[in-house]
Amino acid sequence: MISPSTYKYVLNQPHKCKERRPFLVLMVPVSPGERASRDAIRKTWGQEDLIPGVHLLRVFFVGLPTGEQGPTIQKDLERESLEHEDIVQMSFEDSYHNLTIKTMMMMNWLATSCQGASYAMKIDADIFLNVDYLVNKLLVPNSTRRNYITGSVIKDGHPRRDKNSKWYMPEDIFPEDSYPPYVSGAGYLFSADLGKKISMASRFVRPVPLEDIYVGLCLRVLGVQPVYAFSFTSMHNLFEIYHVKYQRCVYYQRVIVTGFQPDELLCIWHDFQKAKSTC
Repeated sequence: MISPSTYKYVLNQPHKCKERRPFLVLMVPVSPGERASRDAIRKTWGQEDLIPGVHLLRVFFVGLPTGEQGPTIQKDLERESLEHEDIVQMSFEDSYHNLTIKTMMMMNWLATSCQGASYAMKIDADIFLNVDYLVNKLLVPNSTRRNYITGSVIKDGHPRRDKNSKWYMPEDIFPEDSYPPYVSGAGYLFSADLGKKISMASRFVRPVPLEDIYVGLCLRVLGVQPVYAFSFTSMHNLFEIYHVKYQRCVYYQRVIVTGFQPDELLCIWHDFQKAKSTC
C-alpha cells in the first residue's frame, strides 16, 4: 500500500495548471543533483511553447538529496525552483529503489493539482522525445481518450530472482511466475483520468521495487490493458526503449529514443528541427 498522505511536498507547483488546462503534462522523474539534465530538457523537448496552439506543461519530480552534498544540493534546488517554477519535491530519499514511491506521488500530483489535463506522459530524463509526432500524429487525430495508456508494452515479462540483477524481484514480495502486461518505464503516455485511478489503486496493491511493474499491477486491478504503440507503415516500435544511433529521419518516426546525456541531447536538437521539412 502506498498512501499519498505518507509523504509531503517539500517543493510544489500547485497553481501550475490553474491558468490554462494543459493538453499534455510531461512528468520527468529526476535526481535532485541532475541540474544539467533539467536544463537540457528545458531547452529541447521540454519547451512549453514548442507546439503552436498546444498547451504543454513540464514538471520535474525529485526526492530528498542525500550524502554530504545534500544540504548544498537542496539549496541549489530551491533557487532553481524559484527561477523556473517547474520542480516538485517530495519527502522521501531520492534513490532507485524509491522510484515506485516517486511514480505514485507523480500520479497523485496529477490527480490533485492538474485535474484539467487531457494527457500526461511519464518520461525519464535521459530520453529524446519527439513532441511533434506525439501530439500531432498519435494524439490529435483522436478524441480525448479515457482509461488509455500506451508505450512499449511488455506482455511476457518474468521476475528475475537473481539478487545481483538490477531488476531483482524477491519471491516473498511477488510470488507469481509472470508479470501482467506493463509499459516500459522509460516513457509512457496515458489519459490524465488514469492518473487518479492508478493513484487510488496503489492503496490496495502491495509495493514492489520496480515502478513500471507496479504500474502494471495497478492497471490489472483497474482492468485496463496497455496499448502497444507500433508503426505498421514502417514496422517499428514508436517508443524505442533501446538506443538508436541518431539519424534525423529515423528519429522523426519515433516518439522516444533512450540513452542520452544532456550534452548529446542539446547537440542533436538543432539538427532535428529540420526534420519536418526534410523527412
